[in-house]
Amino acid sequence: MYDNRVVKVAILDMYEGAENQGMRCIKELLNQYSEQEDVNVTYTAYDVRRNEDLPDLSYDIYICSGGPGSPITSTGSSWENKFNAFITSLVTYNHTAIDKKHVLFICHSFQLACKYFGVAELSKRKSTSFGVFPINMMPCGVGEEVFVGLHNPFYVVDSRDYQVTNPNHEVINKLGATILAIEKDRPHVPLPRAIMAIRFNEFMIGTQFHPEADAVGMSMYLQKDEKKTTVIQNHGEAKWASMIDQLGDPNKIMWTYNHIIPNFLRIAIQELVS
Repeated sequence: MYDNRVVKVAILDMYEGAENQGMRCIKELLNQYSEQEDVNVTYTAYDVRRNEDLPDLSYDIYICSGGPGSPITSTGSSWENKFNAFITSLVTYNHTAIDKKHVLFICHSFQLACKYFGVAELSKRKSTSFGVFPINMMPCGVGEEVFVGLHNPFYVVDSRDYQVTNPNHEVINKLGATILAIEKDRPHVPLPRAIMAIRFNEFMIGTQFHPEADAVGMSMYLQKDEKKTTVIQNHGEAKWASMIDQLGDPNKIMWTYNHIIPNFLRIAIQELVS
C-alpha cells in the first residue's frame, strides 16, 4: 500500500528536560503504528525550549508535545518566537504545496497554538487539573475523523495548570477552525468550561489533554513509590487511587490511546500516498 515509502515524523519536544511520560508514549505510538500498519515510520526529536531546535519542512508529519511551565510568560522568548515562525512556515507551505503536512499539538503546545492563532483566552487555572476525566464532544467533534471510534464522552489524562477558555468566534470563523471538545460540565462551578480540542485548519489539530497517555505505562509510573508519594502529597490519596482504577478500565484511557493518534497518523499518511 505504501510502496516502501519512508514517512518522516518530527517530534517537537516541549518538556525542557523535565521528567515526563509524554515523549516515551509518542515514540511508542509511532513504533506501534509502523509495525501494525507495515509502514516505515521514522522520527526525529527536537528540543525546542532548551536548544531552540526546530525542524525544517522536510518532514511529512509534526507532533508537538506537552510540557511544564507557563504558556503565558514565555511570550516574546526566543524559543517561542522560533516556534511561532515554525507554525507560520507550515501554514504558508500548506497553502500552496501539493503534499500537505499534518500537525498535532498536545497540551502545552496546544495552548501556544491557541495563543498564536488567537482563537481563545489563555489563563492560569485556580487549581491544577490532574487526573482522568470525561471529555464531551461538540457537534464538530462528532464528525471529526481523528475522533472516529471514540465514545462520547471519552476519557483522557489531564495534567495542566493553565487553560484555554472563552473562544473568540470571530477569529475561529475567519480561520475556518472548529471546536471539537470541551471539558466535563460542572454545574456547581461558576467558571467557563475549558476548550479541550480544536481543529485550527484542515491540517492542524490540537488537544489540551494527553491523547498519547498509555494506560499501562502510566499506571506503572504512578505506582512507583516516589511518584505515588508526590501525587498523594499534591492531590490526595483518593485522587491517586481513582487514577489507578480508571487507568485499568479498557474503555477509558486505553481506548483514547488506541484511537486519536493512530487516526491522526492514518489520515496524514493516506494523504501522502493518495
